[in-house]
Parts: sequence; structure tokens; C-alpha cells
Amino acid sequence: MLKKLSITTVASLLAGTAAFAGSMQLPAEEPTVAYAAAPAATPDWTGGYFGAQIGYADVGTSVAGLEGDGVIGGIVAGYDFDMGNWVVGVGIDYDWADVDIAGAAQLENVLRVKARGGYKMGNGLLYATGGYANASTDTLGDSDGYFIGAGYEHRLTSAFNIGAEVLYHDFSDFNGSGIDVDATTIQLRATYRF
Repeated sequence: MLKKLSITTVASLLAGTAAFAGSMQLPAEEPTVAYAAAPAATPDWTGGYFGAQIGYADVGTSVAGLEGDGVIGGIVAGYDFDMGNWVVGVGIDYDWADVDIAGAAQLENVLRVKARGGYKMGNGLLYATGGYANASTDTLGDSDGYFIGAGYEHRLTSAFNIGAEVLYHDFSDFNGSGIDVDATTIQLRATYRF
């Protein structure tokens, strides 16, 4: 009986030891899950805007020596459509000018009806633009043409933007005069969005 009791006791102890095996170990650590940062939200460009611009105009012609440069500036207005990473829009600019073209004419104003499309870069918009242009002078009258160019606009607040734009204008056979006129403008602009 003593032998049977000893075997039972030893078996119980061994079974108890096996039951507690591993219970003294620390639990395994759960794997760390790394979360990617959410992409920064870009502003919504959908809506209307109006503002002002000012800069420099360089005017050349197909007649040697008939050229000039000076100040140009005016008002701008338009509407943009935000399409995710891309923005498209339409607008109108009206600039007053003070450009003496070699004493033969004075560039007085330029009207533009434009389309633009660009790519959003954070709070900015890099864009290409083009469209219809009309230039008026004091002695040669006015003429229709076209323009192309590029610009950058930056959102300072949800409503206020600043930017810069470079445009090339072409007026072939200016008002039937047989003179081709081209102009390059560089302007800084500020707009209010609503």
C-alpha cells in the first residue's frame, strides 16, 4: 500500500509540474502595427474669384525699331472646378497699359478671355493658360489675337491667394495694318475666392 501511495504521489507531482510548465514565462508581445500617415488634404479650388494684377509688358513688332515696354495691370475674375489633383477653370482679365511703342502708338489696354488647367501642389496650383486677347492702342485702333502662358497661384488662406503669371500674346496683321505685334507680360496677382 505504501508503494502504491508513493507511485500515486510521484505521478501526481509529475502531472502537476507538467500542468504548470510554461506558466512562469512572460506572455508573448503582440506585434506592433505601423499606420501610414494620411495624405495631407489639399484645398478645394472650386468656386469663383476676383482680384487685381500688376506687372511689366514688353511689346515687339515685325517693323525693326518699333517696340516698347512699360507697366501693365488691371482686374481679374473667373471660376475654377476642382477635379481631385487637377483644376480647370475659365476667366477674364482686363489690363490698362502704359506702353509707348517707339512714339508710333501707345498700348492702352488688353482684354483676355481665358481657360486654364493645372495640377495642385499642396496649397499651390501650377497651371497653363491660353485664350482670346484683344489689344487697343491710341493710333492703330484695336486688334484680336491669342495668348498662351503659365502661372502659379498659392492659397494663403481659404479665401486669399497670391500668384504670378507669364503670358505671350500674338496679334497678326494688327487691325489690317500689315504689322504683326507680339507682347510678353509678367504680372503678380492677388485674388479673393468665394
